[in-house]
Amino acid sequence: MGTPVTLLVCSDIHYASEAEKLRGRYEIQAIKSRVQRTLVRLYRHFIWLRDPFAHNSLLDRVLEIALEPDLAIANGDYSCDSAFIGVVDPAARQSAQECLGKLRARFGKKFRGVFGDHELGKISLCSGQGGLRWPSFQVAQDELGLKPIWTERFGRYVLVAVTSTLAAMPVYEREALPQELGAWREAARQHLLAIEAVFNQLKANDKVLLFCHDPTALPFLGQIEALRARMHQIERTIIGHLHSDVILKQSRWLSGIPKLTSCGPTVRRISSALSKASEWRHFNLLLCPSLAGLEITRKGGFYTITVDPDGIQKAEFRLHIIKR
Repeated sequence: MGTPVTLLVCSDIHYASEAEKLRGRYEIQAIKSRVQRTLVRLYRHFIWLRDPFAHNSLLDRVLEIALEPDLAIANGDYSCDSAFIGVVDPAARQSAQECLGKLRARFGKKFRGVFGDHELGKISLCSGQGGLRWPSFQVAQDELGLKPIWTERFGRYVLVAVTSTLAAMPVYEREALPQELGAWREAARQHLLAIEAVFNQLKANDKVLLFCHDPTALPFLGQIEALRARMHQIERTIIGHLHSDVILKQSRWLSGIPKLTSCGPTVRRISSALSKASEWRHFNLLLCPSLAGLEITRKGGFYTITVDPDGIQKAEFRLHIIKR
């Protein structure tokens, strides 16, 4: 075994700038129906997160780790996206800048960021507000320094990071503005070609650690011929988005449900993902939880990964639990 390589992976930090905090109960306030407001309030209070703006300090738990990793990776969602339009919103952009700034100050050139869905915008739960915004994609690249796809090689191990929203554009394109849809479709097409090129360049004995924020993208990645032919080389796929293994287990239980098209955009998006969730098993998933986890569990965490660059031993994954 060669000199081990250490990776640090966190996800779904959802940092809140002061500008985002001023929006208060932004998600509930956006919902017109009293019944829906009540249901979402109960869901937030008991299951998801009571106060999405209250967890900035958890990032310090990652930054204070007594470890100097060879690479530190954040697997998407750096702001709370409280305007539902991604980082073109000044408040969300400030959150992402502060979050990424702290990560880069701690890890320097050894830091890599992955696109999440909150960087680009998505329609909010029940309110129908927001959605994909093309300027958010541009801001995320030009001002936040995020790359839609990147690779890093450590001996036989190749790390590949993709943008889940672009890969799953057939699901997300309904949330784009009509005048921006053409740009999104072309970006998605180019993204899939770039992913294909990466997998075509793999050597026969390479092992892949794939980073993809939202598992909704996985069935679409599985349609890429080059990736499908080298699926056996993907040792693990590290996802985020679901915040906790509790949600991942529920997603597996609901795998195969029909796509629901008449219950609003959020239900359509979630049911579209779950209808194809049986295909996730081909990717050997590992969920990196959010730092805050869920209200119902009151614990989240992050991972460190030890990699043998010679590829003799499989990568070892250690979960660092953060309790609230």
